[in-house]
Amino acid sequence: MNLEERVCTGIIPEHIAVIMDGNRRWAKTNNMPVREGHRKGAVRVTELVKNSSDLGIKYLSVYAFSTENWRREKKEVDYLMNLLVEFVVKELDNLHNNGVKITLMGNIDDLPEKTKKEVNRSIELTKNNSKLHFNIALSYGSRNEIITAVKRIINDYENNKINIDEISEESFKKYLYTCDMPDPDLLIRTSGEERLSNFLLYQLAYTEFYFTEVLWPDFDKQELLKAIENFQNRKRRYGN
Repeated sequence: MNLEERVCTGIIPEHIAVIMDGNRRWAKTNNMPVREGHRKGAVRVTELVKNSSDLGIKYLSVYAFSTENWRREKKEVDYLMNLLVEFVVKELDNLHNNGVKITLMGNIDDLPEKTKKEVNRSIELTKNNSKLHFNIALSYGSRNEIITAVKRIINDYENNKINIDEISEESFKKYLYTCDMPDPDLLIRTSGEERLSNFLLYQLAYTEFYFTEVLWPDFDKQELLKAIENFQNRKRRYGN
């Protein structure tokens, strides 16, 4: 059997999370402007969504833009925001017709108005789809997510909506962006870096990690299959 056939006979992760790293290094390695690395990376996102859906993955979370990324040069940030708008305009109908539900985790109010408008349009159009839940982390930071969740719990407690004794790991999850999806089974990070970079810190407690030297613009279907096969060879003990 070839790689895809082997993977398809095994357990497919229900939820995959991806830290898409390496666009700028890819551009530098190929003597191209940074924007070309980001553009090639956006193409890989489209492919990843299709391949994930075809493989039967139900939830896909991607780290598109962190709260720390706002510190980059304005020209690069503006390009990334415009690239996101371009992605939505170009791909939304196709994603919708293929049963993809789009959600956002992060502070949408941080986004430029044009970007915010297109993100909201994609969320509204696809809200009833169920084949693949495509969750985009945009202006996202996990520490901020946790602090925001704590503030909401305190507010609910002060308004007599919850009792202290009702707060548990499961009830806490209801205050996170990922409240309506399972924790990731597999985290993939490209470009050789081996850290979480403030991504899904609470949700990744028992997730299997897969780190690859491949830069994000080179992460094709074969690389995804390699990551899943590696996951299938793990023994998940959940602390037991």
